Amino acid sequence: MEDKRNIQIIEWEHLDKKKFYVFGVAMTMMIRVSVYPFTLIRTRLQVQKGKSLYHGTFDAFIKILRADGITGLYRGFLVNTFTLISGQCYVTTYELTRKFVADYSQSNTVKSLVAGGSASLVAQSITVPIDVVSQHLMMQRKGEKMGRFQVRGNPEGQGVVAFGQTKDIIRQILRADGLRGFYRGYVASLLTYIPNSAVWWPFYHFYAEQLSYLCPKECPHIVFQAVSGPLAAATASILTNPMDVIRTRVQVEGKNSIILTFRQLMAEEGPWGLMKGLSARIISATPSTIVIVVGYESLKKLSLRPELVDSRHW
Repeated sequence: MEDKRNIQIIEWEHLDKKKFYVFGVAMTMMIRVSVYPFTLIRTRLQVQKGKSLYHGTFDAFIKILRADGITGLYRGFLVNTFTLISGQCYVTTYELTRKFVADYSQSNTVKSLVAGGSASLVAQSITVPIDVVSQHLMMQRKGEKMGRFQVRGNPEGQGVVAFGQTKDIIRQILRADGLRGFYRGYVASLLTYIPNSAVWWPFYHFYAEQLSYLCPKECPHIVFQAVSGPLAAATASILTNPMDVIRTRVQVEGKNSIILTFRQLMAEEGPWGLMKGLSARIISATPSTIVIVVGYESLKKLSLRPELVDSRHW
């Protein structure tokens, strides 16, 4: 008899691909809308010098809301939605790599680690140019500028002006750095997100497995998965936040050297500077990861091929 505590992983060959992509895009968009304000706050906290503008996540949230209204928390959002493409490339690469690695190893940890790192490599190659533009838009605020570039015209960034700001930022990047400017911080991004993804998936499956043995057999698997996701995200965030701070500064401040950026950060703010934005990162990661995990696992169940539905216990 099947052990109900055994969490069955739905692999690529079990999915109805059409359902998987249609549901996946809709789910990803809803998640982006809910967590984007904390992504913006995290970016500003990581770029600011010391605590010159904001004293923490909540302080930044209140100040941005008072100064710019709700739209201020969504600066750069329209550009950032193009990362939906990289998101679909990520999950496709992850699932296909798991399938490939399964021919050489049945270890779920090995499959998750290799697939997670590979998926992040592909996704970041698409995401970095979008991130560079959206991060500069995130830095736009009334008063003192935070980034290298300052958009001209209506500072409110509403309606058609939002697209005007995007074009203005793109022109300034091209004039200052050429096409290479859109891949500024690419290596730093790889050094941040490949380890983050490679660590997240093994820890996610590890936590889910351990929780399955601690909880009653009748407990739905989705509960283990919903708790495991944030635990894995917090673990990965703590391990990779130093590189994330350096990546953000390289991209926003136009620096050319990861080593020099690290040295400058240590000289100005000490080791604690490497943890800037960590609370905002975990706060945004916790609800978003619950939604992502529950959504992703539910998406895979909804996309399961009809002939396999009755053979699975959830």
